[in-house]
Amino acid sequence: MSSSAFAAEVSHAPGAHEALPAAAPVLFHIGPLPVSNSMVLMWIVAAIVISVARAATHNIQHVPAGIQNFVEWIVESLRNFLESVIGRGLTAQTFWFFASAFIFILASNWFGLVPGVGTVGWGTPDANGVLHHISRPLLRGSNADLNMTLAMSIVFFIAWTYWALKANGIGGFLMHIFGPRGDSKGFLKVVLVLVFLAVGVLEMVSILFRPVSLSFRLYGNVFAGENMLEAMSNLVPALAPLLPVPFYFLELLVGFVQALVFTLLTAVFTLLICDHGDSHNEAHH
Repeated sequence: MSSSAFAAEVSHAPGAHEALPAAAPVLFHIGPLPVSNSMVLMWIVAAIVISVARAATHNIQHVPAGIQNFVEWIVESLRNFLESVIGRGLTAQTFWFFASAFIFILASNWFGLVPGVGTVGWGTPDANGVLHHISRPLLRGSNADLNMTLAMSIVFFIAWTYWALKANGIGGFLMHIFGPRGDSKGFLKVVLVLVFLAVGVLEMVSILFRPVSLSFRLYGNVFAGENMLEAMSNLVPALAPLLPVPFYFLELLVGFVQALVFTLLTAVFTLLICDHGDSHNEAHH
């Protein structure tokens, strides 16, 4: 029996585990707009984050306490971290994006682990009327949907292009990508121009590919984690409530790391195009 035939037979066996579908199921439509279960959770997370921010800034005190103190600690920690990486000046321009991206990604990753997300919904029972798998969950992790991670990466790419042109101008941007480095003359200068022209073409391919790599890195880690939790829940039915617990703690760590990785990579990409040699000095001023 071939491996594909064996896999097909196992997947159709009674009680076989079905993996999380790659495409988020559509729950309903708002006019022509299809609304998936990952979009619903995204709206919930966004509403909670906005509500917390408004509650923290509703009545600002000189000596912060309670939720204001907590939010200010998060914002100050993120700002200090970014200043140590990309410098104070660049942080002042870009902090709104990087802080929002980190907080939203982290909240989305952790809310995707709340009991009921992915486990409450609709499915097709077997011949005995037993439901083994939720094929259309009511809620699904936002970052387990490639549409969500790709949208964030495209927004970053647009913002990155604006920051790059603002810092360098069109001519400076092109020189940063294609311009030769070093001081040379004669034939060697011609060779270096050709070499750095080829390097610039490769750099442009790398820049255009960044939204894809950023989106797939975040999506792949979150999607794999949710599949792992579902697999652990179905591995031993008698231990279904207990077996996934250690992996939940692992996914809490992975959710934080992935939010940090996305923020750090986008910040470094921005530094590489906007740095004029003084960011390191600003960070240690």
